[in-house]
Amino acid sequence: MTSVTSLLAPVEADLELLTDNLKQLVGARHPILYAAAEHLFGAGGKRLRPAIVLLISRATMPNQDITAKHRRLAEITEMIHTASLVHDDVVDESELRRGVPTVHTSFGNRIAVLAGDFLFAQASWYLANLDNLEVVKLLSEVIKDFAEGEIQQGLNRFDCSLSLEAYLEKSYYKTASLIANSSKAAGILSGVSDEVAMRLYHYGRHLGLAFQIVDDLLDFTASVDALGKPAGSDLRSGNLTAPVLFAMEEKPYLEVLIEREFSQDGDLEQAIALVLDSSGIERSRGLAASHADRALEALSDLPVSEARQALMRLTDYVLSRGY
Repeated sequence: MTSVTSLLAPVEADLELLTDNLKQLVGARHPILYAAAEHLFGAGGKRLRPAIVLLISRATMPNQDITAKHRRLAEITEMIHTASLVHDDVVDESELRRGVPTVHTSFGNRIAVLAGDFLFAQASWYLANLDNLEVVKLLSEVIKDFAEGEIQQGLNRFDCSLSLEAYLEKSYYKTASLIANSSKAAGILSGVSDEVAMRLYHYGRHLGLAFQIVDDLLDFTASVDALGKPAGSDLRSGNLTAPVLFAMEEKPYLEVLIEREFSQDGDLEQAIALVLDSSGIERSRGLAASHADRALEALSDLPVSEARQALMRLTDYVLSRGY
């Protein structure tokens, strides 16, 4: 499996600058928020979302350097993503994120909620200062989508009638919307045509969906150390993902366990075993692969460059995480 670090080599220096800037942008005047920012932005994240923004910026500006607005868009993208993680962890009562204690575990719920709010507010402020109404609309939509996805997930807990379409819609809101809209925004800042901008949106949309589907199957197949959180966390909380939805078609008893919310000893372990004994994991891999293929197709109009090559190879990287 290609390491994500080598994949992102064309924007390695850009990402180092981004991390330094984020700590300053977020916490310069707030000691507690600076401590939270240090904690968040030093937690070993892959910076995949801002990296995609920077790669698209370079791929659409092949013979010149990217602008300060491109860099700021990448920073805004990571701020929005991180704010959503902070709030998600409070809602899900998660103790670990990327193998380290979550913000609310370290600083308490009150600071975590405020830190997430502050990050969203900071991102909105810097977004407005880009002075590009189309980009403002795209990224504002993302913040709305995050809330929509979280509400849908909350309302659909332990709901065995959830359709695959509803699962994919929620996955779009919670994961793919940010990648899709920030990809399109990067192209807009480069002055690409409307058609190319839409292709960049589709690249981000399908890459984001593939990424989320793989994440969801890793909840069953990866070790606790690899996940940085307990295995089966999604299922335990009633969040029914692609492997479970596929498995329920073959294993009717899985529905019984879910509907009684794993209230009896051994229910959760039995449910995980049923998913692993079904074709749910393999079918989820196939679903992720179909979205990765569509992401790849969307890049065909971009001129050949190192950045475009990295964007193409990211589709393979996303899928390889699931094996």
